[in-house]
Amino acid sequence: MVAGRARLQQAISLAGALVFLAVALVLVGQLAAGGQPSVSFGGWQPPYGIQFELDRLSGVLVLVTALMGVSSLLFLISDADPGPRHPLLLPLLHGTLAGVAGAFSTADLFNLYVWFEVMLICALGLIALGGRRDQLDAAFKYLGLNLFGTLLLLAAVGLVYAVTGHLNYAALAASAWRVDPALLNVLLVTLSLALLLKSAAFPLYAWLPASYPSLPAPVLALFAGLLTKVGVYAVMRTLGDVFAPAASALYEGLGWVAVATMVAGVLGAAYHWDMRRILAFHIISQIGYILLAVALGGVGGHAAALFYTVHHIVVKANLFLIAGMAACLAGSYDLRRVGGLAAARPALALLFAVPALSLVGIPPLSGFWAKLLVLQEAFVQQRYAWASMGLLVSVLTLYSMMKIWLEAFWKPHPQATADAPWHPRGVALTTAWVSTVVLAAVTLAIGLAPQPLLAYAQDAALALGRR
Repeated sequence: MVAGRARLQQAISLAGALVFLAVALVLVGQLAAGGQPSVSFGGWQPPYGIQFELDRLSGVLVLVTALMGVSSLLFLISDADPGPRHPLLLPLLHGTLAGVAGAFSTADLFNLYVWFEVMLICALGLIALGGRRDQLDAAFKYLGLNLFGTLLLLAAVGLVYAVTGHLNYAALAASAWRVDPALLNVLLVTLSLALLLKSAAFPLYAWLPASYPSLPAPVLALFAGLLTKVGVYAVMRTLGDVFAPAASALYEGLGWVAVATMVAGVLGAAYHWDMRRILAFHIISQIGYILLAVALGGVGGHAAALFYTVHHIVVKANLFLIAGMAACLAGSYDLRRVGGLAAARPALALLFAVPALSLVGIPPLSGFWAKLLVLQEAFVQQRYAWASMGLLVSVLTLYSMMKIWLEAFWKPHPQATADAPWHPRGVALTTAWVSTVVLAAVTLAIGLAPQPLLAYAQDAALALGRR
């Protein structure tokens, strides 16, 4: 209704995101006090009504989703994102947030599929919004594989309903034991394959680095932080909660998929020179760590998965926002065409160091504790091959972050000469600083005081599988 009035549209959008954040804080407060917010739409009670219910696992993810929404919008209204403002940009952005929050909140398997569809529609709109050739090409690639995943997910949901007669999570948990174990395993493999495609796991990850770099920085940060995590969350919810305990062979296969995902992602990042593509491949790599934690299972594995997910959403979104600021100042995302940012913008260099070192796993940042939890659980379960690959990928992650640091921040800008030193563009980054500093502060806070989030994650893991 206010598409023709850009400033009013931005104000309403930011106000809505702040209300979303406030509501999420209230809901997490209710969970911390021992409550369990739940509602069944239309007055139909479970298992027939579509139920929305938050527990500790989904509650904190909704809160982080709201934080990402506010951060992305603050960046979007700054001068750091010089791209054109299409009237549909903000509505589609809020549609994406609604899809993510709905997927985290629902307690119904078919409704989970519906929220995946909401995310897919809004994501396609955002990718293709500018109408450029590269955007349409990216949208086609995103649609191609994700449409296959959507059809596979719908087929899996239909088969589960045909066999059990239920879609509600609690009803599925109560009826799953009556299903023949071999048939149930086939259903869970089909369901997991669809969700792993949505998570950008190996070998079905090509759509992500092919489509994400065409997005503007704040939208890319939102996508990078949230969309693949919904798929990982759904894997943990189905295998570790609704259908728990799943067969050990499923976890074994998931563990090796996780290792392959880690390796494929980090090698892709090491190959590229575009900051967006490097960071996009690192989404895949870090998804491997979270899937590895899910594959380890139990309280330790699930707690590590939740801790890692919260850490990675914040860190990855912040890295893309900082990369957007660097490209705005230096004129390009290509590391071969930029440089000199450490001398010209030392505060930005310091700001980049926080999420970059956290992604690697350097103490005392949040990534150190996240990786420690995963690797510790792997060693406890004597999964030495998985743990060794996790350590190796961390070393290669350090290489990629050093590559960005040396090329974009440390080396002189290619256009600088002795007679004409390079100066960054005269851009007032304004609210972009607010969003990136807040996310860096969250990363530091988790790293310096990890116990509250760790205790929360352990309580969330203890509640899984007890429907």
